[in-house]
Amino acid sequence: MAKRIGVDKWLFFTTLVLVVTGLVMVFSASAVVDQEKYHSAYTFILTQAVWAAVGVLAMLVLMHVDVSHYKSPRFIYTALSLTTLLLVLVFLMPGSHHTHRWIRFGDFFTLQPSEIAKPVLVLFLAWFLHTRLGAMRDWKHTLLPAALIPGLFIVLVAAQPDLGTALVLAGVAAMIFVLAGMEWKILLGAAAAALPALAALLLLVPWRRARMLVFLNPESDPQGAGYHIYQSLIAVGTGGLTGRGYMEGMQKLFYLPEAATDFIFANIAEELGFIGAMLIVLLFATFGVRGLRTAFRSNDSFARLAAFGITITILLQAFFNISVVLSLVPNKGIPLPLISHGGTSLFCTLASIGILLNISRQAE
Repeated sequence: MAKRIGVDKWLFFTTLVLVVTGLVMVFSASAVVDQEKYHSAYTFILTQAVWAAVGVLAMLVLMHVDVSHYKSPRFIYTALSLTTLLLVLVFLMPGSHHTHRWIRFGDFFTLQPSEIAKPVLVLFLAWFLHTRLGAMRDWKHTLLPAALIPGLFIVLVAAQPDLGTALVLAGVAAMIFVLAGMEWKILLGAAAAALPALAALLLLVPWRRARMLVFLNPESDPQGAGYHIYQSLIAVGTGGLTGRGYMEGMQKLFYLPEAATDFIFANIAEELGFIGAMLIVLLFATFGVRGLRTAFRSNDSFARLAAFGITITILLQAFFNISVVLSLVPNKGIPLPLISHGGTSLFCTLASIGILLNISRQAE
């Protein structure tokens, strides 16, 4: 019989440390560029601080909302409808850098629906599968209906185009299916069926093909397709063991693109060195261990699947982001959770963690 206990303190304080670290490093990575572009060194950090405050507030509220409230079909269908509407609405918005990922409200507020899709996908799968754990071989009534929403979200996000986030959604969905009891051979079969489409997206789109080729040899086009990763590797390499020192990084000074967003880990490695970078990895590892512990200690199948999905979503994003910075995988454009500049990502991640913390209040 489960009993009420306090939230997982390790999970709670690890989250806060990551958020504070993010604010500190966003300021370092953006201050000079902001001064040049906006005539104020505080443009990025102020917006990030506001989102962090709102996100932490949402986390504190949601950690006291019992997880059973998310089992309601009314909640699930409303969340699915609104998320799908937003994912479609982005295509009616003016594009940015040949993409349609944001809904803009003037010059001061933007919303990225793909970030909302991540927790909504997790909650939908947890709700749909938690009563069908014994029917994970039933194609007609379980597997195909459960795959429709992930498939829809993945297609809409990939069309923006945002293949990196689409792959995160696919990976999270696959892991939740396996935890729910789907056989590995079905997963492997689905992956094999999706490979031709993935290969086409990677090899038939010129700029993605260029990224793939430059990934194999970053020095082959250091001023073109390989510019991002080449500058990232310079930042990581010059950081050494202890780094140049906080605010002393050089690559963020108009050399390393997206230094406060997708490549903030490179700035961390340059300024705080190998030690600082490994501390970030250790924080995410701690978060992962406590999040998975919460999932596997839950007696409620819905809570177990939801906690697992939330944890894996954050870990997958962190893995891909850090791997891109270190040139272990091709550039995907995925933010580092809780650290990279980006309001929607920060808010949705903190709100998701609020749900995870509520689940941690249940003990055997």
